[in-house]
Amino acid sequence: FPEMLSNPKLALVQGPLNVVMKQNVTLSCLSEPGSPPVRYTLFKHNQQVSALNRSDLTPALFTLTISSASDTGEYKCKAEYNNSSGGKYSNSLNFTFIEPISKPVLSSPTSQAKEGQNVTLSCFSENGSLPITYQFFKGRQSISPQKTMQKREAAVIFLFMNSLSDFGTYKCKASNSFSNNTKYSNAFNFTLAEERSHSQPLIISLGLILLLLIIGFALAIPLFIIPLYKASE
Repeated sequence: FPEMLSNPKLALVQGPLNVVMKQNVTLSCLSEPGSPPVRYTLFKHNQQVSALNRSDLTPALFTLTISSASDTGEYKCKAEYNNSSGGKYSNSLNFTFIEPISKPVLSSPTSQAKEGQNVTLSCFSENGSLPITYQFFKGRQSISPQKTMQKREAAVIFLFMNSLSDFGTYKCKASNSFSNNTKYSNAFNFTLAEERSHSQPLIISLGLILLLLIIGFALAIPLFIIPLYKASE
């Protein structure tokens, strides 16, 4: 009589659980104890993917190619004897599809500011698997804690331009679970806005008054001065 099968163990022997497009992974399924031959069937969400018969006590190896996001999800295997009903199911393994992030864009509503002004900076990577972690820098120095975004939205920080040292070049970086895929943004530069002199409006006003006086004097010559001069002759 064949030995009663135990629940098989499904294990990942090649490749990661976080997979990228067109990546190969290999799964092993083995029930021990058990008396060969044993039929092993691999399922994805209760749909059969592949089946193998083993005539010895070696595991069944299933090699998969993750060609799209639909190939990810939960996998299980089933061990059974060919001439018996039922069977035992394994633990599950879950594959997650990851996409490398694109270069983030660093932006702000304004590039000029005054001392004592509040400004905002936003960093956004349009493509890449969530969550995405952002961090902001001025030069090479980090100026904020990491911000992990669970949704496809920009990370935003608020800056107070307290002194001239707060002006200059800023950058941000973005990363996700895709290994070795940190991307840095474009550089964004804040410059000091030129303040208009308080005396400038006064000078303009005095200049207009002087111009009006000159025009008034020019108009007064033919109307008043010339007739008075002729009357005195």
